[in-house]
Amino acid sequence: MTARDIVVIGASAGGIQPLIELIQSLPEDFSGYIFIVVHIPPHSPSQLPEILTCSGSLKAVHPKDGEKLKQGMIYIAPPDHHLLLEHDHAVVRKGPKENRFRPSIDALFRSAAYEFGPRVIGVVLSGLLNDGTSGLWSVKRMNGIAIIQDPNDADHDSMPVSVLEYVDVDYSVPKEEIGPLIVGLMKEKISKKAAISKSEKKLLQMEVKIALEDNAFEKGILDMGELTTFTCPECHGALVRLLEGKIIRFRCHTGHAYTASALLSGITESVENTLWETMRGMEEAILLLNKMAEQFTKAGQLSDAELFKKKADMTAEKARIIHESVFSQELLSEDKIVKKPENIKKSKHKKHKQNNKSDRA
Repeated sequence: MTARDIVVIGASAGGIQPLIELIQSLPEDFSGYIFIVVHIPPHSPSQLPEILTCSGSLKAVHPKDGEKLKQGMIYIAPPDHHLLLEHDHAVVRKGPKENRFRPSIDALFRSAAYEFGPRVIGVVLSGLLNDGTSGLWSVKRMNGIAIIQDPNDADHDSMPVSVLEYVDVDYSVPKEEIGPLIVGLMKEKISKKAAISKSEKKLLQMEVKIALEDNAFEKGILDMGELTTFTCPECHGALVRLLEGKIIRFRCHTGHAYTASALLSGITESVENTLWETMRGMEEAILLLNKMAEQFTKAGQLSDAELFKKKADMTAEKARIIHESVFSQELLSEDKIVKKPENIKKSKHKKHKQNNKSDRA
């Protein structure tokens, strides 16, 4: 019999305060292992270990690659590095980005699910977009527990709402209830391991290794899904389509991974960047054409100068069209196109609160 003692937590925008409150609520004799991914800028140091250490009774650190895990510790992914679990060690690597993030919540959750199965408690807090949905699906698929911050309690509800859409969540609760809930769940004994197909296990193992080693092509990722006509916004590599329940995901042959919403966001950002580059190129052409017209004027070749001046004016007209396109171009994602109806969010939340009460009775 094994206890639920592996706690993985993901947070993004609006997630720091719920995270602090969660850590504050844990007892000094907490015997589990806590792993956290928060979306933070890659170019600046993180003070989160110090913040969480001062907030509660447990010590928080950025682990070193290969560091042996200790009970009662909080391990936080350092900036621009994935945090993964391998046996009884933390693994810290600069693998390919997932959903355009590094560190990735999905990568942490997936590795925990693969290594520890039903011992895992996965928690998704406030955040934008949908990093964490695929990872929490894997946690549930391997018989772990799925918890989300109540979307109505979150500063930014996109991440918990996305989980509700695609994952059979066990608990949807306000931030102040998450810590005590984890402590209660850890007292439950578990023994059942998930029975999954060989192909599912192979894909899960492969994706964990890709995050570790960044060699998706050699691992054979192109054979694990349906090859699509889409290309990766990061590296322009070919993308394969992967299915996890109702979740549609994509991964390129170099390793970058996306949900459909994250891929849409990346493609539309790439379109905007291309428009800016096009406008820059056209403006450079205008400058050069005008410069050449000046040179011909100085040389007394007025007819040639007039030709180059006309070409500069024609190019300027086209540049104005591109300029208008740049400022009307939208950066799209699922969140921006379809605002989740309040009745769906509340009805799903109500359902899970009722289930929670019956479970505790």
